[in-house]
Amino acid sequence: MSATTETPSRRPRLPRQVKGLRHFTPSRQKRQKVVMLIVTLGPLVALGMAIAMLWGNGFAWSDLVAFVTMYVVSILGVTVGYHRMLTHAGFDAKPWVRNGWAALGALAVEGAPVNWVADHRRHHAHSDEEGDPHSPHLHGDESTWGMVKGLWHAHIGWMLNRTHDSDPERWASDMLKLKGIVWISRHWIAFAVLSIVVIPAAIGYAISGTLMGAFTGFLWGGPVRLMVGHHITWSTNSICHVFGSRPYDSGDQSTNNAFLAILSMGESWHNNHHAFPSSAVHGLKWWQVDISAMVIRSMQALRLVRNVKTPSEGALERKQLSREERRRRRAEGHAHSHSHSHSH
Repeated sequence: MSATTETPSRRPRLPRQVKGLRHFTPSRQKRQKVVMLIVTLGPLVALGMAIAMLWGNGFAWSDLVAFVTMYVVSILGVTVGYHRMLTHAGFDAKPWVRNGWAALGALAVEGAPVNWVADHRRHHAHSDEEGDPHSPHLHGDESTWGMVKGLWHAHIGWMLNRTHDSDPERWASDMLKLKGIVWISRHWIAFAVLSIVVIPAAIGYAISGTLMGAFTGFLWGGPVRLMVGHHITWSTNSICHVFGSRPYDSGDQSTNNAFLAILSMGESWHNNHHAFPSSAVHGLKWWQVDISAMVIRSMQALRLVRNVKTPSEGALERKQLSREERRRRRAEGHAHSHSHSHSH
């Protein structure tokens, strides 16, 4: 070997309790930041254009249909497909049903299914502890500013972190054996283009019959809808680990938040979910609206899916917390955040 040959630099060593991550190379980290800037700032520009166009043209029915259709389909693709079916195996589905939901999930532009599953499984393995990719409790103190920093990290900051990537071979090896899921993951960018541009514009044109209708359909059903959907999903990571109730012993700081229930399709019953992660139903009380569970139950009635998992009455009782215990856990949560702020 030549004396002038440089030894390749080693990747930074990870803490023992945070195995299964893939560090970004500098070039990949730069690309990641560019993508995140486009995803976060692009929809804001589109929203400004859409609002400006309302002044002279008003809000057309084609715009509403494009927005609602793309929102409902893509968010359910994530909640039913990516989350409850692929990540937690809350129910079994035939391959064409499984691939169909994964394709709909890809329309939410939250990442390829294999990577989404890997990130989320790592979140559950280390929830609100070292190794959780998006806990709001590891980056601040009990002050208002500490809470803001934690919420920012959990909401969007974690996606800019160089240790954000979860290794699919460790966390989603079963997904790598499913040809349909791998194919969708490899062609994820094509699904993103379809979701942001092609489908909403086609809806707008089909209803209005005009190019202007196609353009406004693209604005409202594409980037504006994308912005709303992303922030609702990200709120589960941030808001639903800080604000809300904790009726069950989940071993972390996850909460139930009724205000986000409808828009999140039932995902905001987050304490329920962390207490019983394999349950296909997150709204465990009759009054807890869970649209995703309604869809899953409907598919079960049509025999499209089977083995729909829900917690037994005994399991619910064992993890039910008393009012006094909830108060104590809430106080411990504040101390938990404070202790981590001094350990970093």
